[in-house]
Amino acid sequence: MSFILASASRSRAEILRGAGVPFSVHPAQIDEDAVKRDMRGAGGHAIAEKLADLKALSVSTEYPQDLVLGADQVLMLDNELFSKAETLGVAAAQLRRLRGRPHQLIGALVLARNGKSVWRHIDIATLWVRDFSEDFLKSYLAAESDALLGSVGCYRLEGMGAQLFERVEGDYFSILGLPLLPLLAALRDHGVLER
Repeated sequence: MSFILASASRSRAEILRGAGVPFSVHPAQIDEDAVKRDMRGAGGHAIAEKLADLKALSVSTEYPQDLVLGADQVLMLDNELFSKAETLGVAAAQLRRLRGRPHQLIGALVLARNGKSVWRHIDIATLWVRDFSEDFLKSYLAAESDALLGSVGCYRLEGMGAQLFERVEGDYFSILGLPLLPLLAALRDHGVLER
């Protein structure tokens, strides 16, 4: 049995590599925007879990004997769901909306085997964005550039994005997109890692 990451996320792959987890990558082909539209008003928990579930199940049907991880993360500001920015202009607008306010990152993981979900986990982190200046925002956008477009919050906490925050509550790995410790326990339970 192999372990498959059904995600193209570099951050998730780096976390797994760093933890010494053997895996292969087969990104799921899911229309995330369509799912979010269909689930409008359902709440961040339900949307994140549904997306992770769909990703895990779609790849699991192709590789039924393997253990497949589907993962997703959504950002909620008040009751509004944010998506990844498509341009730096949209990223700047989103960061201005987050400025001086707390938001939540809701991460969901689903493991599937033989086309069925066998484990799921949801984790929530709350991040308080400081009241940064426009000068900082310009410098930040110039320094991070298109790397920001790969993150739902337009920041990488492991990089210069750390300077955006005054306070963070939650697991560091969850904020990066992969609640690692619960996943490692599940991988031991399913025989991917040694106990």
